[in-house]
Amino acid sequence: MTAQPGSSRRFFRPTWAEVDLSQIGANLRRFREKIPKKTKLMFVVKANAYGHGAAACAKAAEKARAADWLGVSSVEEGVLLREAELKLPILVLGSLYPFESFLAAAEYRLTPTVASFEAARRLVDAAARVGRRLGCHLKIDTGMGRIGVSPAAGAAVASFIAEQPHLKLEGVYTHLASAESDRARTSAQLARFQETLRKVSAPARFLRHAANSAAALSYAAARLDLVRPGGAIYGLCAGFSPVLSLKSKIVFLKTVAPGSTVGYGATFRARRAARIATVPVGYADGYPRLLSNKASVLIGGKRCPVVGRVSMDMLTVDVTAAPAARVGEDVVLIGRQGRQAITAQDIAKTAGTISYEVTCAISSRVPRVYLP
Repeated sequence: MTAQPGSSRRFFRPTWAEVDLSQIGANLRRFREKIPKKTKLMFVVKANAYGHGAAACAKAAEKARAADWLGVSSVEEGVLLREAELKLPILVLGSLYPFESFLAAAEYRLTPTVASFEAARRLVDAAARVGRRLGCHLKIDTGMGRIGVSPAAGAAVASFIAEQPHLKLEGVYTHLASAESDRARTSAQLARFQETLRKVSAPARFLRHAANSAAALSYAAARLDLVRPGGAIYGLCAGFSPVLSLKSKIVFLKTVAPGSTVGYGATFRARRAARIATVPVGYADGYPRLLSNKASVLIGGKRCPVVGRVSMDMLTVDVTAAPAARVGEDVVLIGRQGRQAITAQDIAKTAGTISYEVTCAISSRVPRVYLP
């Protein structure tokens, strides 16, 4: 049985993810320095906080008093946070369907997104059933093409919500499709959104928001009343410190002769005698099979190549360059060891994806160890 520093949680297989909660607060404070003082901050903790652990990360933000809102993708995610005793306002960023979900959202004090006229009507019914006023945010589709009312219909839906005695229009927002890569498209979306906002009238002031991490950092016009960072707070954007490390240990070590093959499909053949370490991490843990024969891990402060195919539960590493490597030694797959570091961005580049997918993919069978 293995116990890791910073947690009373015990587990048998020596593979775990360390989440440094102090960096959540530090990254939130760093992000706040880059936005206007009056602009509110919604910490997006959807997808289990991008794989980091939603309840723990949200509590760290709440404790640090560094976030004004929390953002989730579903009612289920919001319920998890309420059951963990989170007090901050929570916006469900996804479209609620079936519409009975509005009742669950109301029960757990979650703020739903309205993305259609029909949804607005159903929310009226839900408010009548619970017997109290319900807040909501209206989403405008300015070019993302997923959910949201069209800019042409935005003002009409907003007016309908504002006219209902049991509804309160608390926010109007959009989502930018290419904030990281296309300034012209992003600027066009922002202009479309501003034009829609000019047509919206409501008896009370509402929050206007459009910016994820990339947009808030790069476009002053996108900061508005509230920003919605996610990736930056987990250290998945330049200028912010990584929060998560993925670690394991060597569980088997052998020397193979020249010409020996390793792993499924015999995709690796040793050109010389080599020391091969087996590490209990595989694609079922979220370590991509696409990294087979391409990635490296850190052992003894040195980069050691992954050889052979990454299998479901294990991978193999050539540790010939680390002659002191032994069974039980730490292996860093994501994180820092000595002067060397492997980031989620590095993994993503090798696998041909994005860093968000890398951390989200770390499966539930990998214990999260939270460092205060």
